[in-house]
Amino acid sequence: MFNVIAISRQFGSGGRTVGREAAKRLNIPCYDHELIEKVATSSGFSKDYVESQGEYANHRSWIGQALEHTGRFDCMSNQDKIWVEQRKIIIELSKEPCVIVGRCADYILRDRKDVLRAFIHADDASRAERIVKLYGEKADKPEKRLKDKDKRRAAYYRYYTDTDWGEAVNYHIALDSGVLGIDKCADILVNIYKSN
Repeated sequence: MFNVIAISRQFGSGGRTVGREAAKRLNIPCYDHELIEKVATSSGFSKDYVESQGEYANHRSWIGQALEHTGRFDCMSNQDKIWVEQRKIIIELSKEPCVIVGRCADYILRDRKDVLRAFIHADDASRAERIVKLYGEKADKPEKRLKDKDKRRAAYYRYYTDTDWGEAVNYHIALDSGVLGIDKCADILVNIYKSN
């Protein structure tokens, strides 16, 4: 029986909206921006800093990370500290039924049989249209932003999990929101969650 849905998603695919809608229908909490707030409180970093560092791999050298901000040798970068806090909070939140969007929750909870791991994706045209319409992205080159965000998410995922983001073997189900639509994707997740 599933108790948790962990959603990974392409930028602009509506994965966050799918997660919120599924959680609403199941009457369970959905953690996305709420997770950022919890990590910020727990880590002592500002919410804006946690949000800017989350889901993006650190590209500095290890020596740069070791000397970051302190001028002294320290093996953990701020981003690593955020990862540790984020992991602890995801494990804690997943003790109760919920939906968790992003933040490598699918990987962190991969060994749990009660976690439904889903990947939400869509074609570039659907995603570009969505970010222009909903996020106010400029209409002239939204595809560039899609590629940049997805590339950074993939690098972050690879950096902390040593696996490939979006690869089918990491998920129970992959849903194309461009074809199925947000409501249908939420329906499918809810039905799977309830049927097990």
